[in-house]
Amino acid sequence: MTSIQLKDVGAVAQTDLFKNLNFTFSSGESVGLIAANGRGKTTLLRFLAGQSEPSSGQIVFSRGARIGYVEQELDGDVLDQTVYEFVGSGLTQEQLDYESWRVDVALGEFHVPEERFQTTLRELSGGWRRFVMLARVWLTEPDVLLLDEPTNHLDLAKIVQLENWIKQNSGQVPMLVASHDRAFLDNCTNRSLFLRPGISRYFSLPYSKARVALEDEDAAAEKVLVKEQKQAKQLRDQAAKLHNVGLNSGSDLLQNKAKQLRQRATDIEESMKDLHQERHGDITLSNSGTHAKVIMTFEDVTVSAPNGDKLFHIAKEMVYAGDRLVILAENGAGKTQFIKHVHRAFLKENSQKGLWVTPSTVLGYADQEISQLPVDDTPHNFILNHRLVGNARSRSLLANIGFEFEKQTMEIGTLSYGQRARLALLSLRLIEPNFYLLDEPTNHVDIPGREKLEAEIVEKAATAIIVSHDRQLARSVGTRYFEIEKKRKRLVEVDSPEPFFDRMRNG
Repeated sequence: MTSIQLKDVGAVAQTDLFKNLNFTFSSGESVGLIAANGRGKTTLLRFLAGQSEPSSGQIVFSRGARIGYVEQELDGDVLDQTVYEFVGSGLTQEQLDYESWRVDVALGEFHVPEERFQTTLRELSGGWRRFVMLARVWLTEPDVLLLDEPTNHLDLAKIVQLENWIKQNSGQVPMLVASHDRAFLDNCTNRSLFLRPGISRYFSLPYSKARVALEDEDAAAEKVLVKEQKQAKQLRDQAAKLHNVGLNSGSDLLQNKAKQLRQRATDIEESMKDLHQERHGDITLSNSGTHAKVIMTFEDVTVSAPNGDKLFHIAKEMVYAGDRLVILAENGAGKTQFIKHVHRAFLKENSQKGLWVTPSTVLGYADQEISQLPVDDTPHNFILNHRLVGNARSRSLLANIGFEFEKQTMEIGTLSYGQRARLALLSLRLIEPNFYLLDEPTNHVDIPGREKLEAEIVEKAATAIIVSHDRQLARSVGTRYFEIEKKRKRLVEVDSPEPFFDRMRNG
């Protein structure tokens, strides 16, 4: 039976990412790896993949275990390879000469169409590229599979396909899955590891049940820490008194005792700091409000593909102040083109026939590529100049979303996509919109950020049109749901997203 055992494993960047990590996972287990952005998920996966060494502790593998690691992104050097060439590179030349059929089998495992075999990776959509990366690793017949944000770029149909594949295969091949998608974790993992700077937590439960157990443990720990905070203060007071008495009397024994008390106080304070480090920077939105009752109307609107082909038609719909519309659709039905169509109406480009927007509407727009961010600028300069907020306020705002001082002066292009997503949402807040147009707003945002974003959308009561593959977000924030019927090429309002989710789940 293949297994991996971690013994007191730790990782240090500028601070501890995690430490004293002890757990074992083996066949039959699919473990959800959960942590905020930049808190060590990818670092741990790279340790397990043998790409780097932990700062402390050791990792013990079963003899001869083959580790398969599917990273978040492809190296740019391989993007001009064809799908077939890239997947085939997982085999030796001798294997390719006699067993090239294995490439076809691996691609078939993930339903990659044969007509895409000679397409370059650069030409593939993000979703197909993700499945091709999985196929290449699966071709090597790994004994353990590591998946880093595997749902990135996948539409809902492919997310469900991947869930089913993990459930079918994790009984034979243990899997460690780093993801921010809560519904995905619930549906395809049976264990949960919450990675933390202090004491990481491991539960033999899927995400939602494990999250409840974690919150219970945290609540109990918080009560203990309140008591220990008082104890630490008392210890420091006693240490100060002993130190003064020791100095006056010349007693080394008393001074050593004072030193011991200070160390005990420091240990308590460090454990308190570990718990509070888990609290992440806030995502906040705003709503400048409007007196208008109708924000937008659609009448006899056709949404087309870039080549002019009709995608779907909208007969007549109104968006009222406070509505939060969630758009549901299969891949290729036209969700992103719809968002772009609405965006052009706000920009008053190309005279969007049949689409009217009230003049008092202030738009907050974010696309899934986070294209509004200048990658060559720094977060500090971007926020400083974005709304002329002032130097001190810029730094304070960035600190509030989890940007330490050194990250504020790094080029935006060097930041993780999770950090860029938080920066983009901060820039929206500063515009003070009363209407949000959001295309996959939770791409790359961690679970705390997603939960905070959901709460902000609901609490601020701004009008919104949202496209998202995050089922939990759709359920939490939507007040009205619209489905693009791909076959009938029309947009219709539905009572609930659940029938659509069920169809995706059942194929």
